[in-house]
Amino acid sequence: MIKQTNTSQAAFDFNFTLCNSLSPNNRWFQLADQIPWEALGTIYEESLSMNEGAPTISSRVVIGALIIKHMKNLSDEETIEDIRENPYYQYFLGYSSFQYRQVFAPSLFVEIRKRLGFEKLQRINETFLGFTEGKAESSDKDSDDPGHKGMLIMDATVAPQDITYPTDVGLLNESREKLEKIIDELWVPTPGKIKPRTYRQVAHKTYLDFSRRRKPQMKTIRKAIRGQLGYINRNLKHIETLLDIYSGKDFPLSHNQLRQLWIIKECYRQQDIMYKTETHSIPDRIVSISQPYVRPIVRGKSKAMTEFGAKLSASVIDGKVILDRLSWDAYNESEDLKPAVERYKERFGYSPESVNGDKIYCLSAGRQGTVKTDVT
Repeated sequence: MIKQTNTSQAAFDFNFTLCNSLSPNNRWFQLADQIPWEALGTIYEESLSMNEGAPTISSRVVIGALIIKHMKNLSDEETIEDIRENPYYQYFLGYSSFQYRQVFAPSLFVEIRKRLGFEKLQRINETFLGFTEGKAESSDKDSDDPGHKGMLIMDATVAPQDITYPTDVGLLNESREKLEKIIDELWVPTPGKIKPRTYRQVAHKTYLDFSRRRKPQMKTIRKAIRGQLGYINRNLKHIETLLDIYSGKDFPLSHNQLRQLWIIKECYRQQDIMYKTETHSIPDRIVSISQPYVRPIVRGKSKAMTEFGAKLSASVIDGKVILDRLSWDAYNESEDLKPAVERYKERFGYSPESVNGDKIYCLSAGRQGTVKTDVT
């Protein structure tokens, strides 16, 4: 027998208060009671003013939203939308009743990340994991050496950045197209004057012809680079001439356009040097116009010899990962061995019984004599 049910539902039929309508067995319900919200909020609020500016969003809402975002691996927009739809998320953020509105605009995540910075995020992470200096306790209670307990695991990796795989020709073509838009913005039709020629159609066709080649020879690549460098050089001269017209007047370019112009000038300088010297590397090489801080990190892995993103050094203690270092520039991770061991001693009051890592850490330990325990 089929039981008939009412499939229609009005909004007023669904109404509840979070505290007495949610299951206490839910993971977000339980996690909310385990997080030291007050300690985390104190770290977050250090960069805020007590008397100036508009009222800020609750530190628990901000930190809770960051936790949800990274635990669920969501984008900024998806995080805010999921919080708006999920009552358990709202309880986790400290709300007492369900509300179908944005807790804050997704774009605010960018400002929050800038406000926190690496140092505060590192302190929040250690507080969250219970690694407060001088108060942490290692789970390894049994050791033959009372001055050395526990295990420290170290490693370095690269967090890949979401950018188009960079090629010299592709990067120059993108720079050329952006310069053409800046010229369009600067040009004001004037009787008797002709708009500066950019040859954009010819340049675009030349790039398309090159991009369709599956495995172009080096001679073909250099010819394409030389052509794009010529177009960019001409466009930069046009922009300088057009900017002279605005001397003493309202500056026509936005901050974003001016920033792009500076980045493209530096990119052009680097590419011109590499072309003339026939090399493929240069200090602080730009591989993305929109994210100029991204650097190529040579990893030597079989899957990809070079990765593009931030290099990270991390320590694993009692199964908990602590981020020790973050840099957009390449560095030798063996430099992190001594600081990591010293931080371990500050947290627990004793040195690790063993330090485990790649061979590069072993060589560093033997050369510097910084670690007296076994390094495997």
